[in-house]
Amino acid sequence: MNPMILDGKATSKKIKDELKEKVSMLAQKGIVPTLAVVIVGDDPASHVYVRNKKRACEYIGIKSLSYELTSQASEDDVLSLVEELNSNPDVNGILVQLPLPSHISEEKVIMTIDPKKDVDGFHPISVGNLSIGNPGFVSCTPYGIIELLKRYDIPISGKKCVIVGRSNIVGKPIAMLLLREHGTVTLCHSRTADLKKECREADILIAAIGRPKMITDEYVKEGVVVVDVGINRLEDNSLCGDVDYEKVAPLASYITPVPGGVGPMTIAMLMTNVVESAEVK
Repeated sequence: MNPMILDGKATSKKIKDELKEKVSMLAQKGIVPTLAVVIVGDDPASHVYVRNKKRACEYIGIKSLSYELTSQASEDDVLSLVEELNSNPDVNGILVQLPLPSHISEEKVIMTIDPKKDVDGFHPISVGNLSIGNPGFVSCTPYGIIELLKRYDIPISGKKCVIVGRSNIVGKPIAMLLLREHGTVTLCHSRTADLKKECREADILIAAIGRPKMITDEYVKEGVVVVDVGINRLEDNSLCGDVDYEKVAPLASYITPVPGGVGPMTIAMLMTNVVESAEVK
């Protein structure tokens, strides 16, 4: 079987072009969507992510404000900056790049962000809204996965959706989003009794575990749709996902590549959240 590639790069470009149009219409009303990005310390991966986000903002016409604090910044410094951005009427979205240095509580920082500006969708109020089906911001990676499936017209309703990994950032919210789309959802994790058996039953398999090439052909049935959220750097510096692409692709009907699958969609949905935030203002 030759799988269809779920091309996150091309799809995210389409979304960004759509947003560009929305932003130019907002500009006619004097509204400029604005994202404030806070980064603490010098984690190289975080700086790459922030650069990509700024580039996307620039392309779409979103104004981005950058606040770079050293790793010596105190928790109070970060919290007061967030408070300041909460009360700034020009800022539509606030993004604090994680991970934060160990002396700063990520939970406290997330709790301090105004839910109306929580474009990352991590605030407990955003998560609560998602779980009961109320409108609110949805965290960007799960939102991107759903959008990718929809844009390739992959049916979710009535399908058996298996997720491997129960993180607050991907596993749990994607479970709720798939339920919202009427999928039948199984959420697996390190204590799941027979992981291979659960995965082999999946019509849609989502791998979000952070373990290179863990999902092999033994975990999938023919015709499965595979979404690989993992991004792992190997010793030779190449990137790979949580799925062993060479082994799994021949069995799949659709599969996301790594890189170029879920990653670009995450940024596209962040931009979508920022523009939506400006629209409801």
